[in-house]
Amino acid sequence: MRNQGFLSALTSVSVISIVIISVIAFTLYHTRLIGPAIIVLGFIPWVPLKFFGRPIKSVGADIVFGAIDCGLLGIAALVGAGFAGVLGAVVGGAVGDAITDGFAGLGEGKVAQYLRKYGIEEARTPLSASMGKMSGCLLGVGIVLTLVWSILGLSVGIA
Repeated sequence: MRNQGFLSALTSVSVISIVIISVIAFTLYHTRLIGPAIIVLGFIPWVPLKFFGRPIKSVGADIVFGAIDCGLLGIAALVGAGFAGVLGAVVGGAVGDAITDGFAGLGEGKVAQYLRKYGIEEARTPLSASMGKMSGCLLGVGIVLTLVWSILGLSVGIA
């Protein structure tokens, strides 16, 4: 395995963040495209993992954490926005984040135990933790937004 330290992780997070911001800026006013676009973006963090020799399954616990965390956070923010607009979304997101971290930690711990039980190396490095959680977060919220806006057809007030 190549270097998976802080500098590799920082570079990967920075570059992928620029890609994410660019794609979201383009799709922001196309509500039905946002969820699927975010799901696709969720696979981009796998590129540096593969480049640095890290198997995707070894970051399974981080992906599960991110998916549960941001999936539930997306729901909390949408519910908050429905009750009190932008302020509700901020409060729903902030309070929801604390709650979802707890539930996501349960999932992450369970998956980590499973991976260790079956001999899959899952020791955390700055690269694996950041890319795994980033991937999971994008996949989780992408699925929620796809369900809400594309499949269920619920509307949201976008200026």
